[in-house]
Amino acid sequence: MMPKVSDAAVAAYEDVAAGLEAAGVVRGSMFGMPCLKIGKKVLAGMYGDGMTFKLPPEPRAKALDLPGVEQFDPGMGRPMKEWVRIPLDQSAVWPEYAAEALEYVGR
Repeated sequence: MMPKVSDAAVAAYEDVAAGLEAAGVVRGSMFGMPCLKIGKKVLAGMYGDGMTFKLPPEPRAKALDLPGVEQFDPGMGRPMKEWVRIPLDQSAVWPEYAAEALEYVGR
């Protein structure tokens, strides 16, 4: 079951999505979770009051040093290797990590 999402998290997610539209990023869905895609590749998503990002090793390690950031586990008890979940209280960095994810996934 998907965690509840606040209006503030949705607004912050929509701001990130709008900022990536010019690069060809579109909104979509993956396993019932809102996500952002370039072509058919998912680069970010919304999970509860956090945003998830697919990141290469260096930016992923940097993100994991931020308070509240964790490897993304969609509830199956097994974190996804390249993914992190950054909580709403760190939403100021969401655009930075969205750009990192776009560069990584869009290659």
